Amino acid sequence: MTSAVVVGGGPNGLTAAALLAKAGLDVTVLEAADEVGGGTRSHEAILPGLLHDHCSAVHPMAVTSPALRALDLERHGLRWLLADVDCAHPLDDGTAGVLMRSVDETAAGLGADGGRYRALLEPSVRHWEALADDVMGPLLRIPSHPLLLARFGLPTALPAEALARLFRTERAQALWAGVAAHAFRPLSRPLSSAIGLGILTAGHAAGWAVAEGGSQSITRAMTAALLSHGGTVHTGVRVTDAAMIPPADVTLLDLDPGQIASVYGDRLPPRVRTAYRRFRRGPAAFKVDLAVEGGVPWTNEDARRAGTVHLGGPLAEVARGERDVSAGRMPERPFVLVGQQYLADPSRSVGDVHPVWTYAHVPYGYEGDATEAILRQLERFAPGVRERVVGLRVTRPADFAAGNANFAGGDILTGAKTVPRLLLGARTALDPYDTGLPGVFLCSAASPPGPGAHGMCGAGAARSALRHLGRRSV
Repeated sequence: MTSAVVVGGGPNGLTAAALLAKAGLDVTVLEAADEVGGGTRSHEAILPGLLHDHCSAVHPMAVTSPALRALDLERHGLRWLLADVDCAHPLDDGTAGVLMRSVDETAAGLGADGGRYRALLEPSVRHWEALADDVMGPLLRIPSHPLLLARFGLPTALPAEALARLFRTERAQALWAGVAAHAFRPLSRPLSSAIGLGILTAGHAAGWAVAEGGSQSITRAMTAALLSHGGTVHTGVRVTDAAMIPPADVTLLDLDPGQIASVYGDRLPPRVRTAYRRFRRGPAAFKVDLAVEGGVPWTNEDARRAGTVHLGGPLAEVARGERDVSAGRMPERPFVLVGQQYLADPSRSVGDVHPVWTYAHVPYGYEGDATEAILRQLERFAPGVRERVVGLRVTRPADFAAGNANFAGGDILTGAKTVPRLLLGARTALDPYDTGLPGVFLCSAASPPGPGAHGMCGAGAARSALRHLGRRSV
């Protein structure tokens, strides 16, 4: 029987493993931690029963992911839930840019910018089901829908600040800036619109969903899919040398390129080894989980109903903060993401105490304490929130790295999403999953299309592995 070993049990490793097992391979997953899931896990870190997501929390790109659909995760217990409002970006005057599920409803709330917003998003949202595989796969291939992809792709090439000039109102500009900032890149850089437009398009197609029971439910469903096809999982197995990997027909690596260079060393072709060792990291996340009695008292009413809230003020402030963290400077007012997943999934709360998930963008390897900066941003848009906090837990960049080696320096995106890396992955090659070693493939978020619980990096690597074996993709 043809065999496969997957090193690393994050969402991409599990997706790759499950797809290969579905194709009939004998698949083994080796995970360094005591549980699989990587960033797609949940915990009760503050109060028993109060459920916080570890890293990955809200999943606009996962609901319509072709990879997850192929695994039919709903059959394995996964259920997606939505808050009333997808995302809000409050401003100091009490107003907010508000992202609703539908393009039309969002446009209606943007006033004079509604028509521009609709023209930018509606065509791609309407065709997202056809577009998803092209948008969420490697770019160096013949697309299935070239005209649709071109229509989607043209504005993604713009710097996010340039695309913001499409809008005239502060609310629309700020809403766009907050979504674009998910890329952890200066908004003045080319292609800094790409990730934001992908999130907006997928979100309007299916909503900014959360998993019932926490992001750990995605991992459980992926694991169940793998086991249902005969795969096996071994936890607590840290691979530090290629000799530790059992022989197999194909090997897939849910590792960052630096780890691959360390594990394989001189076995890698020199150019690949050099590229992997020079792999550039991006800014970091500094996370503070909160237990908040009565919820966050946002000044803006829509923020009180929003599953995600972006705290960064107007466009200029968000852009300045992202420029600073990329340059290694800690902003006085960092961009902060807030997750209120309990609004869609009340089972995460304990009575009137609710889990609030926050993280700030900080410089790579940041060793300071951003807790107060995050709380100030919360208090700025929700006066009195400090008095409601009954517990908190801090995850510093070093803590992210200690729990998941792919998050070195607190870089939860697994690498800076520069133009070459967005287009080509970890190195310049026709196949971005190819490591240069026959039968060995990269499947982490360092490969296209990048981070998230969508599993598409794993799916891309699984396709490459099956082509190597002369097998058809599932």
